[in-house]
Amino acid sequence: MSYNYRYTVDGGTFTDDQRRFYEDHGFIMFRNLVPHHKLDACQRHFVDICDGKVDTGMMTIMKDGSLKKRSDVKGEYLINKIQDWLLDDVLFENYAVDDSIVKVIQNIVGPNVTAAHSMLINKPPDSTEGFSRHPMHQDLHYFPFRPADRIAASWTAMERIDEENGCLFAVPGSHKAGKLYQHDYPEDVENKAYHGVKGFDHIPRVNLIMEKGDTVFFHPMLLHGSGPNKTKGFRKAISVHYADTNCHFIDVRGTSQENIAVEVMELGQKKFGIKASFQDIWKGKSRLICGQPGAFQTFDSHL
Repeated sequence: MSYNYRYTVDGGTFTDDQRRFYEDHGFIMFRNLVPHHKLDACQRHFVDICDGKVDTGMMTIMKDGSLKKRSDVKGEYLINKIQDWLLDDVLFENYAVDDSIVKVIQNIVGPNVTAAHSMLINKPPDSTEGFSRHPMHQDLHYFPFRPADRIAASWTAMERIDEENGCLFAVPGSHKAGKLYQHDYPEDVENKAYHGVKGFDHIPRVNLIMEKGDTVFFHPMLLHGSGPNKTKGFRKAISVHYADTNCHFIDVRGTSQENIAVEVMELGQKKFGIKASFQDIWKGKSRLICGQPGAFQTFDSHL
């Protein structure tokens, strides 16, 4: 029986079963994929960043809003995310270009790979649920490039992650609807840019329980999110979104993505004092991983 592959590319290293699982579910997990010593290096570097020992350059450092007014909360107990770290050599070398990750990604986006977005997400203890959880959403909401099928996330547990400390949950197969839903701020979510969808709470979902080094790869149209950290420990994960270097950029004005575009451009202008298009901001955040450069390596100030 023939199988109509859409979400993976020919000539990769996936087995038939792995390829079909990703096609059908919109995600696939590989156990103990990333070496622990690399994650330990990322962990130490994250703590140094939180303690102000590292020049953060163009990174975005985000504090937990429910904790930042407390004088006794500092460092990794306060920082809940760093993103845009692709120019940081420690994180880039230990994670973004890890051979085991890139080999999986090439099964999905092809041989020419750009790292488009980067995050190290920390759920500290004692945060409120409104800051700690991430509502159900689709990552494509944030991206002004297409096609969606040539974009994929890698998301790696830096420690055990389960329902108690805020694991990922996903709606298997939801990527196949082929629809980018309206995203807004849910009433009970306080984190900046944590947009979410409404009306999907009744849909069955699966919790992705992960051990240190386990890595899940998923499609940008997959409905997913994460719960709050209810423990007295941390919940750390590191993630990169990869794309085919030849993805094309779109104008999101007049679409459901316009709200996030305005928000990102305002934040960019506030941080750097430069007015840049939504598209050029994303190009500036990216870094070539392998293969031939493409649209991500050109800038179009008129967009």
